[in-house]
Amino acid sequence: MAVQHTDKTYEQELQLLRDRILAMVGMVEQMIGNSVKALVERDADLAHATIAMDRSVNRAELSIDELCMLILAKRQPVASDLRFVTLALKMVTDIERIGDVAVNISERAIDLAVLPPLAPYEDIPAMARLAAAMVRDAIDAFIEGDVHKAESVIARDDEVDELYHRVFRELLAIIRENPNAVERGIHLQAVAKYLERIGDHGTNLAEQVIFVLRGKDVRHQGKLA
Repeated sequence: MAVQHTDKTYEQELQLLRDRILAMVGMVEQMIGNSVKALVERDADLAHATIAMDRSVNRAELSIDELCMLILAKRQPVASDLRFVTLALKMVTDIERIGDVAVNISERAIDLAVLPPLAPYEDIPAMARLAAAMVRDAIDAFIEGDVHKAESVIARDDEVDELYHRVFRELLAIIRENPNAVERGIHLQAVAKYLERIGDHGTNLAEQVIFVLRGKDVRHQGKLA
């Protein structure tokens, strides 16, 4: 969606907006990875550090909001620039909420760190990698104006959902065999649900990109019948 302008200051402001969005997404990606690493490695200190990162994400959201409002007020953008700035305002809300979800995962990791390990973690880290990649690719699609990349993000949501259902079934089987595992199973099921939610946020971001680039609302397709 990048358009070059003869006004260099205006172009610098738009580039600053892109850079801040990418930096915010980078922080959120790190939070997702660290929260799951804290879970797998039973590292409460890393979980606490990940929770502390949320303050930086919140500050990033505020700085992007302020920059967007400044550009709207001072530049009165039109056409593609207007779409870019208004979508940025919407997208940072989703990105901030993803950071909140990573905090939730970290809190579960802290609770689980003092309990005996339940089972080897395989599908949960895979979910985290996939969901984080969806978020990153959705933002890249926004920055690059790449509708095909946005569409690929939406297609991957089914993979995240399938992994979630697999984790749920595995945990249910463990709990049935070992009633003492209920508390740990509930924590892990919650983590898997949080990761599924991150995938949903990635899908939401991609749908917004497609709407801006194509003027087509693709939300809930196939789910309204």
